[in-house]
Amino acid sequence: MTTVGVSAGWPATEEEARAVQDELRGRVVLDERGPEPGTGHVTGVDVAYDDDCDLVAAAAVVLDAATLDVVAEATAVGRVSFPYVPGLLAFREIPTVRAALDRLPCPPGLVVCDGYGLAHPRRFGLASHLGVLTGLPVIGVAKNPFTFTYDDPGAERGACTPLLAGTEEVGRALRTRDGVKPVFVSVGHRVSLDNALAHTLALTPRYRLPETTRRADALCRRALREAAQGAPTAARGAAGGAQEATTRQAPTS
Repeated sequence: MTTVGVSAGWPATEEEARAVQDELRGRVVLDERGPEPGTGHVTGVDVAYDDDCDLVAAAAVVLDAATLDVVAEATAVGRVSFPYVPGLLAFREIPTVRAALDRLPCPPGLVVCDGYGLAHPRRFGLASHLGVLTGLPVIGVAKNPFTFTYDDPGAERGACTPLLAGTEEVGRALRTRDGVKPVFVSVGHRVSLDNALAHTLALTPRYRLPETTRRADALCRRALREAAQGAPTAARGAAGGAQEATTRQAPTS
């Protein structure tokens, strides 16, 4: 078991967090297509919270992009590092997400967040923030449109419509299953919007949500349950903001 801490100087107030967003937003890369769907690795990241225990758990699950088989997975558990503020959720999630990514035994390839990138009031959601900090290609695939508007896509799988902030396109509403409500795809970093849509469709052969998100969601919830069971002991022995990380690589066969 390896213990890692939240980096020194991590924002503690809304004002500090917004200043960080303003500083980093200009570093988002929007002119790269990104990796091709079905090639290399694709990694889902997700987080779960236990407010009673003041715990947050993150999971990173690496899939083979061609087969969607699990290649490796890692988790990290820590204390919540920032209060709940709409538009600033990345500051609650990134410390544990990065710890989980750092524990992976292989390159993550494209990273898929359960959340937003440019589809964010300040155009700098979790997917963009994580991409800038790690240098990885990242996209956001969210369950709802946040504060933005869209026309309902056609009923068939693959239909999409612009996700709009006024007249500005910040993402797309994408139908991943016939007749099922859409997901909301936005660019994070180093991936084009068209390619982000193609990756999302490649990751949804059976269900509305990407396999990356489904696998990471299940894993972080399990890690949180296990951490919460031992929370009283862990709280006495852990330094403020410390995180525990575990990792597993799928057997090759």
